[in-house]
Amino acid sequence: KLQGQQPQPLSLSVVAPSAALLFVFGIMALFKGWTPDDLSQQTQVKSSVQRTLKQKILETYPRLEPVMKELWPKEGNMVIAKCKEHVTCIVVDKVPLFFQQRDGPWMPTLRVLHMYPTMMPFMQVDKGAIKFVLRGASIMCPGLTSPGGRMEEGLEEGDPVQVTAEGCVHACAVGVLTMSSKQIKEVNKGICIDHIHYLDDGLWKIREC
Repeated sequence: KLQGQQPQPLSLSVVAPSAALLFVFGIMALFKGWTPDDLSQQTQVKSSVQRTLKQKILETYPRLEPVMKELWPKEGNMVIAKCKEHVTCIVVDKVPLFFQQRDGPWMPTLRVLHMYPTMMPFMQVDKGAIKFVLRGASIMCPGLTSPGGRMEEGLEEGDPVQVTAEGCVHACAVGVLTMSSKQIKEVNKGICIDHIHYLDDGLWKIREC
């Protein structure tokens, strides 16, 4: 069973880059500069819509099943926030829980992920890459295949993943795979994760809205 955990601070210390040099382009700072005002266009939805959204999220993250009532109480006040950049957020009791860009997968905020860190697959980059991840850089194949990098097997293009860093406890970003785990190993070049939401970006700073 997943256990709720209090988010722990991620060390922002930076070591000398190794595979980090592979992160020097592809910046996608989706939530840069966001404030609670960016989630102010909120709409109440019918209970049937809430059930559909919950089911969709559980299909994507089945490990949340034992804790969904804790995370998203039935009696909670749930609204949908329509935001800029074609982003939709699920907000429960004023707390952003999940977001979706256009027709992409529903993704957890990092605060949710830190509470339930085993809810989604992970990809690990080496220590030298952390400063690039925290700038919103998309992640390239060698950053995962180099010493210090790790990845889960059997993942496909379009799957949502968390990005962890060697030696750190919690994820520092979430993103979407642009190729499968197998292709990452075989091709070993180019961007493999579109990096969407990262620690200390605008969405991270919005605790309530």
